Amino acid sequence: MLTPEIIEGFKTVAIASVADALDKVVGRRGYMHHEIKNRINEKRMVGPAVTVLHTPTHEFLPPTHALELIDSSPAGSVICIAAMGDEDLAFWGGLMTAGAVANGHAGAVLGGGVRDIPEIRRDYDLPVYARYASPGTSLGRTGTVSGNVPVSIGNIMVHPGDLIVADIDGVCVVPPAKAAEVLAMAREIDEREAEQARLIIAEKSLAKGLAKYGRI
Repeated sequence: MLTPEIIEGFKTVAIASVADALDKVVGRRGYMHHEIKNRINEKRMVGPAVTVLHTPTHEFLPPTHALELIDSSPAGSVICIAAMGDEDLAFWGGLMTAGAVANGHAGAVLGGGVRDIPEIRRDYDLPVYARYASPGTSLGRTGTVSGNVPVSIGNIMVHPGDLIVADIDGVCVVPPAKAAEVLAMAREIDEREAEQARLIIAEKSLAKGLAKYGRI
């Protein structure tokens, strides 16, 4: 399961190595669609998922589940917000960012949009991974219907407590039960690639590096 040591370990391995390790250990793709990217900065984000689901509504409702979970979730969490349908609107903004920073959260992952980007960059610099930017509010268009349930973001299922590992290469979702094994394999991949790169430079030959390590 997730321990502080495992979470810290995922802060230093390459995202590509995590994705490759997930392929081998879990046996399926573990990275989100490339649309889900950091819209704020180039910071890495690592932390357990707290999930929220939006559905369409014409009622003028605040995102209650998201607001409550930002305040009640343990520090270091990643707030993951999914939406049914594509409403071209923002599910996260400056005020929610302020709440996340106040509670010590690692960041957010959104199946929809983020707004107030200049404010978030200037005042908080919190990693927010989203499908797009949009100035549109969710109020009167969607409402949160549940929290800490499995949700789909970027074509990947995210369960409460899954470890989110992300940087400018993309977003990976690591099942807690496999986290230690995935981390160990990702570290091995990093080490092999470093050795391979040194050989390629020393021999001035990509082909020799591929021949010895069989990896590209």
